[in-house]
Amino acid sequence: MTRLAPGSTLGILGGGQLGRMLSQAANRLGFDVVILDPEENSPAGRVSRGQIVAPYDDPNALDVMGKVCDAVTFEFENVPAASVDRIRAGGARVAPGPMALAVAQDRLEEKTFLNGVGATTVAFHAVATLEDLHRGLEKLGTPSLLKTRREGYDGKGQVWIKAAKGATAAWDALGGRPCILEARAPFLRELSIIAARGRDGAVAVYPLGENRHAGGVLRTTLAPAVVDARIDKAARRIAKAVLNGLEYVGVVGIELFDLGEGRLLVNEIAPRVHNTGHWTQDGCACDQFEQHVRAVMGWPLGPTAAHASVEMTNLLGDEVDRWAALSGKSDVRIHLYGKAPARPGRKMGHVNRVRPLQH
Repeated sequence: MTRLAPGSTLGILGGGQLGRMLSQAANRLGFDVVILDPEENSPAGRVSRGQIVAPYDDPNALDVMGKVCDAVTFEFENVPAASVDRIRAGGARVAPGPMALAVAQDRLEEKTFLNGVGATTVAFHAVATLEDLHRGLEKLGTPSLLKTRREGYDGKGQVWIKAAKGATAAWDALGGRPCILEARAPFLRELSIIAARGRDGAVAVYPLGENRHAGGVLRTTLAPAVVDARIDKAARRIAKAVLNGLEYVGVVGIELFDLGEGRLLVNEIAPRVHNTGHWTQDGCACDQFEQHVRAVMGWPLGPTAAHASVEMTNLLGDEVDRWAALSGKSDVRIHLYGKAPARPGRKMGHVNRVRPLQH
């Protein structure tokens, strides 16, 4: 395993806020960064050595990325598999690998994989036709959640079915596409765990966070979450099973349902740095972004212990205009993404409120 030296070039597919924070972390470690994104003057592009403005499947752009970059990663999971193959052909390392992408891009594949490695999920049923949906509702009951198998995030691409008579409307609302029907989880709260696996197989796990949503969008993460030893042990076991099962390299975010009495179900996984891990920027010596860069570039993984308690809150839409008031608070760290315009619901930044670590 070769550790890429400072001065090497990291390519990032995606120029949004996650790419921006990955680039900033890579800069601190002495790496040059090249962004590929179809949007000119992207948030990540403005803090990087350069940006290639092109679609993610543009063959010429991918060839350039493969030649000028020593390693390539991505800030979102819906990267075309053919694009990854083309970059590899140019000679660059790509991480995470194709198995992680294939699993994360299809919710049915994801849940099948998770249960296969002992990371239990809610009961589910594959839906390819309206008749499949009716059979699934008979099997799982209502309320059940219908999701498209591919794409969809922040509450998009999913519909709750509260009674069997709502099946047709739900199917039509999602465009009659291949879906997965999921049983309702009787959870007490949502937790998440951020973990990393290096090229040498080493695994590092951050403390759990507790997440609170509004309108299907994450609003706040409290970390480290208050959990007992059973929950902590179960979450770490799940993280290691997922990372090793995928032969993963990089940081992964895993959303969990806490059912109480030490029982956890996996909601979903994200093969990238994750919104629920932003607290690590001000709560840990090595945050999730540096950790991901370390793993992708072949460096040893950094420490994951928390040195502070953090309340991370997303700034959505015009909430970013509060920057002036927030900037005067001694316990607040502001992270703005350089986006415009501030559309309703758009993630414009986040703030970390830092407190002494509670033991």
